[in-house]
Amino acid sequence: MCGFLAHMNTSHTRSAVRIALALAYGLYVVPTGRADDRSNQTGPAEIARAEIANPAGARPARYRQPVALELVLAVDTSVSVSTGEFALQMLGLANAFRDPSVLAAIRGAGENGIAVVLMQWGVGLQQRIAVNWTHVRDAASAERFAHAIETSPRHFVGNGTAISRALKMAFTLFEENGFRGTRRVIDVSGDGRNNSGSQPGAMRDLIVAQGVVINGLAILDGDRALGRYFRSNVTGGQGSFVMTANTFADYAAAIRRKLLREISLPVAMAP
Repeated sequence: MCGFLAHMNTSHTRSAVRIALALAYGLYVVPTGRADDRSNQTGPAEIARAEIANPAGARPARYRQPVALELVLAVDTSVSVSTGEFALQMLGLANAFRDPSVLAAIRGAGENGIAVVLMQWGVGLQQRIAVNWTHVRDAASAERFAHAIETSPRHFVGNGTAISRALKMAFTLFEENGFRGTRRVIDVSGDGRNNSGSQPGAMRDLIVAQGVVINGLAILDGDRALGRYFRSNVTGGQGSFVMTANTFADYAAAIRRKLLREISLPVAMAP
């Protein structure tokens, strides 16, 4: 399949992948627009029909806001993550978007800013947008996103870790978000290996072939080798990287460093 996709026109390839994922995996929670627009959801049949009617994946200009970066924050909410650990993740993420150095990086990305979405993932089809796509370009918009993060409830306590399905969901979010980024990055954080559904390597390779970079934040408190697992099976793309946190208590500092690296430098230039 990857060989076939490599010979297709890029825009047609994205449409083909979008249809295949929607029909094969039932990924249908794809709201559009900004953080305050949670009303629109698209089913797999509607996705397929839209892509067939518009095979190049083009959107009217008013729906394609240019940004420096489109960033999907994919946070693990599987059963291994306690209530307190989930709260540490949300607080760490929220405070990262209030951090002066992160705000400076966002301003430095250019006047168009960045677009960010937060999704939660667990086992099976447990993937959901927690905070919808938000255009962040200054302190005020960053604060709105931070507040939405810290007040977002936990949607799942999945008895398993389905990284492959989380990647599939994250990839679909780029197609319906209303932005056109110079770079597209999926930021996966978790404390365990894939133990539900297909292994993530094949899906990782398919996504990377579409020009998306996948980075990881591995929380090592239950698996000291998780960082190596992420590097081998989850992350990919030019300049991709894995950061580690020894425990959930270290998550805040790690996600701040990770965001600085993702926002400040073009991924192709990352060491």
